[in-house]
Amino acid sequence: MLFTELGLDAEILRAIGEQGYTVPTPIQAQAIPHILAGRDLEALAQTGTGNTAAFVLPILQRLAYSSSPLQRVTHAAPRVLVLVPTRELCAQVLESVRTYGKHTGLRSLAVFGGVGVNPQTQALRRGIDILVATPGRLLDHLSQRNVDLSKIQTLVLDEADRMFDMGFIRDIRKIIERTPAVRQNLMFSATFAPEVRELAHTVLKNPALVEVARRGTPAELVSQSVIRVDQSQKKDILLHLFQAHGWHQVLVFARTKHGADALAKRLEQSGIRSAALHGNKSQNARTRALADFKSGKLAALVATDIAARGLDIDSLPRVINFELPNVPEDYVHRIGRTGRAGASGEALSLVSSEERIQLRDIERLIKRDLPSQILPGFEPTQNHNVPRAAPHPAKKPAGGRSSAPRRSSGDSARSGPRTGSGGGKSSGGQPASHHSGQRHR
Repeated sequence: MLFTELGLDAEILRAIGEQGYTVPTPIQAQAIPHILAGRDLEALAQTGTGNTAAFVLPILQRLAYSSSPLQRVTHAAPRVLVLVPTRELCAQVLESVRTYGKHTGLRSLAVFGGVGVNPQTQALRRGIDILVATPGRLLDHLSQRNVDLSKIQTLVLDEADRMFDMGFIRDIRKIIERTPAVRQNLMFSATFAPEVRELAHTVLKNPALVEVARRGTPAELVSQSVIRVDQSQKKDILLHLFQAHGWHQVLVFARTKHGADALAKRLEQSGIRSAALHGNKSQNARTRALADFKSGKLAALVATDIAARGLDIDSLPRVINFELPNVPEDYVHRIGRTGRAGASGEALSLVSSEERIQLRDIERLIKRDLPSQILPGFEPTQNHNVPRAAPHPAKKPAGGRSSAPRRSSGDSARSGPRTGSGGGKSSGGQPASHHSGQRHR
């Protein structure tokens, strides 16, 4: 299937073509027809599979056809609201809207915390068609009567499971109460936990169901492996790997903000250009760090799990888990930063004996025993064995053929638009810290 077969307007197809895409990803091919038909949608798909374009493209189509150019200029209240969990994702969805809507004349805006309110207020009052927002900052604008949601025609809840994890459910319900009772509702999520399904049942009306990934399914083209090492040796072994392989553009995950700062400092002192990305960094610092990482000025970006969702970095070759996450699903989201849009990637985890339980839980979730190794000179002194309650058959490490559309031989055109970035060139707002209950404004 080609984008030209999905019934999209010529001006939207033109923008897609300018980004080099011809073939939609599975989530795009399945979701776009339902959204164009005006149906509510419940979509289950991993990040990195083209989720953002799956709703942005048909929304642009419906808006462009639903009003005349004069109405678009004079319409003040937004007609589409996209709620997202993090600042980074907010900025990337906006870029996708502007990339693919560049020939439509539609106006869009992202509102999120960490930046001044006044420019957002002025833009809201001038009038927009599509509003992308984090819940906390949007509630601030609603309380100040800066925005009117009474004309919303389409509501999108993007990464709904993450918004639950971050304690946004009450905010989301307050926001939904301010929108019309009759509207199109679209929900995208990497997992449909019971609480997400409960929200879906109260918000969605006779939805179409699109599912292109099972819960806990890691990116298909990501090669995953483990290096067993003592906790005290992790910094040394990471430095060794950088120096031995000449790595560049590596996303390194640490468990805490302090740990991320300390590791980035150690790498920098060893001649490896690095920066930390976490919730205690200022908005300008986050924006600068991510831009430098994407441009290649930094070899390593050391991040906490705020970066596990929303980051879209074109052809990121490698993710390193310096420490395993406590929540197994976060492992899947972390490694989903690489192996995107048909590209291959590597996910390497440095695992100490103290992390045996986390590793077991991750392997249970992904239904795979991760191959492990010990590097000469860094042999662990601690026992890494852990009893397995329910052994499962080992599977080959990921790295086979992807189910996503691939380039045809000799064809430089790419498959469907990537999640949130319109081709991976995003820069802009960053996510806030995702400590439980902390709101992103």
